[in-house]
Parts: sequence; structure tokens; C-alpha cells
Amino acid sequence: MSNQSTAADATAQAASRGPLIKLLLFAVTLAFLPISSYFISLKYMWAGNNNYAAITAISAANLVLVAYIVTSILEDRKSLKETEGKKLEETKKQR
Repeated sequence: MSNQSTAADATAQAASRGPLIKLLLFAVTLAFLPISSYFISLKYMWAGNNNYAAITAISAANLVLVAYIVTSILEDRKSLKETEGKKLEETKKQR
């Protein structure tokens, strides 16, 4: 019985690390992508025009936020389907 509980604990810890790693990845991306896109576009794309470089940085930040929201929604749908599948199995067992 002890082996089963440690396996369940390891699975729960691994499942809780996934969202944390994803959040850290998006946080780092949100920190570096807009700043780097600002300076790169300022120097190479817009020939020193600060307004266009700022718009590029804002677009990059919004792109990261939209990507985070989409991955969160997809992950939530996946977990919802798994939960519904487990409930369906439990109701079949009760019959």
C-alpha cells in the first residue's frame, strides 16, 4: 500500500510542476521579448523611430499574453474532458 501512495504522490508533484514551469516560461518570455523587440526594431527596422519600435514591443507583449491565454484554455479543456471521463466511468461502475 505504501508503494501506491508514493507513486500517487510523485504523480501529483509532477502534475503540479507543469503549470508552474509553463508560467515561468511565459513570464521570462514576457520580460525579454518586448524589450528585445523594441531595441532590435528600433535599430534595424524603423531607423530610429521610437513610436514604431514601441508599437512593435507592445505587439510582442500582446502576442505572448494571447499565447498564454490560449494554452491555458486548451489545458483547461483537456483536464475537463479527463474529469468527465472519470465521472462517466464511476457512474458505469455504480450501475
